[in-house]
Amino acid sequence: MARPSRSRRPERTRQQQAGRRLLALSALGAANTVNARKPFARQGRVSIPSFFGGWLTSELPLHTIGVQALGTAHYLRRGALRSPAGWVGLGASVASWAGLYGIWKQALGQGEIFDAALREAFPRDLDAGPDADEHLDDDAPPVVVSRRRIATGPFTRWKKRYVSGPSLTYGDAGRRNQLDVWRRADLPADGRAPVLLQVHGGAWILGNKDQQAMPLMAHLAEHGWVCVSINYRLSPRATWPDHIVDVKRALAWIKDHIADHGGDPDFVAITGGSAGGHLSSLAALTPNLAEFQPGFEDADTSVVAAVPFYGVYDWTNRDGTGRSDMEPMLADLVLKATREEDPELWDHASSMTWVTASAPPFFVVHGTNDSLVPVEQARSFVQMLRAVSAQPVAYAELPGAQHAFEVFDSPRTIYSAHAVHRFLEAVRHRLGHDAEPAGSGEPAEAAERFPVDPDAPAPAERAEPRALAGERFPADPDAPAPEAPAHGPIKGNRDSMKYHVPGSQWYERTIAEEWFATVEEAEAAGFAPAGGKARQRWTPDGD
Repeated sequence: MARPSRSRRPERTRQQQAGRRLLALSALGAANTVNARKPFARQGRVSIPSFFGGWLTSELPLHTIGVQALGTAHYLRRGALRSPAGWVGLGASVASWAGLYGIWKQALGQGEIFDAALREAFPRDLDAGPDADEHLDDDAPPVVVSRRRIATGPFTRWKKRYVSGPSLTYGDAGRRNQLDVWRRADLPADGRAPVLLQVHGGAWILGNKDQQAMPLMAHLAEHGWVCVSINYRLSPRATWPDHIVDVKRALAWIKDHIADHGGDPDFVAITGGSAGGHLSSLAALTPNLAEFQPGFEDADTSVVAAVPFYGVYDWTNRDGTGRSDMEPMLADLVLKATREEDPELWDHASSMTWVTASAPPFFVVHGTNDSLVPVEQARSFVQMLRAVSAQPVAYAELPGAQHAFEVFDSPRTIYSAHAVHRFLEAVRHRLGHDAEPAGSGEPAEAAERFPVDPDAPAPAERAEPRALAGERFPADPDAPAPEAPAHGPIKGNRDSMKYHVPGSQWYERTIAEEWFATVEEAEAAGFAPAGGKARQRWTPDGD
């Protein structure tokens, strides 16, 4: 029997080598696909690489098919199918592509999940026009998943389209206290456009304002909104509560300056992802809280709505839905104290601590495949909100979605941007802001800002953990305002030791803890004029 020539032996060796390499490549790709469909780990150290592999693959499945197909084609050209290993590798690749296509199809169907979540929260106000009390259409607005947007994925330069000029400064921490204003170039300077504040994530130690939520801000800016993305101080250089103080300071800056950029300071919502989801939810639940506003206690830091994405809502893990392995990092790098050393510090840093009946409308979004922040904590947070809040609480739980799923364009990103827009417009409709002419003067009365849906079930009774400035939004809009005591109408707030006279900017929104007949009486009691005497001029006859 004739032996193979020496010239053919190297060729056979190369083919067998190509087959083995194809098998190894295909096995790796198939494992990545399996991890994208169901993460290998959602706790412990393995959850971090599980996140990175699953995140890109689950949001870019078609791109992943393309990359895997190129690798497969390379080894097929080198004769991989002339070996058994090559055939096994090809089979693994085909199975991987089928799984990736299934991930794509799953993502394409999640617009219905967003729609159902919004309709449950807003049975009357969703997609309502400025002059209508009913829906404009029984179907959700069409959402186009553009092939071009999917193809460009993370390479779209959204910021260049909507941000002009250098970053602006809102505090004294250098680059960490800078912000960008996103708006259309043709937005009128007096446009009074609704405003969204975006807070980036990064485990309180990483990140910047140019990394997250750009598709969302681009979508809203294109539809006439003003968006503000901020940097804030990061650990380990910063120590909690520096992070939330900066978010509050940015809100105060927006209330004072956003009108100069065409925004409406009376309609400011907040959003953020991961650590930004924590900070945005905490800011929404603690309006005007002096503890988080050192040096600017009188500034208005309230928001009309909050949209946290895959946030951390409890640092104490009070109900067991969080990650216990996160505690050492928080203690060493962020809070610089253990739970045993300062339990109140940990408790006050947790959004769940501040859930009260006066919470603004919330839209919580989380993915079931999140390997960094358990979806169970989002469910628990939503349950707490729904138990006591007088306002709508929408919750979209997305099957197959990883952490940070909406950072760049994908079907879920496009659907989520449209859903957030619909949610915020529904809030605007409830508050009457969609019918306000540009430049219409005074902010709405406290009870008008968050009217109660007459069709909504009454929230369960629950003792509120502590008094908040957010209680200025009473649950019953028809309840008569409390009459001022006989000794005078000037309101004094003991938390800030400031007084507010009738007709001043925040008079209607201030909780009166003491009343005075004259400003001299208030000042004699140790109270100072909120915002200075120029803002608190008043005489008993109203002149």
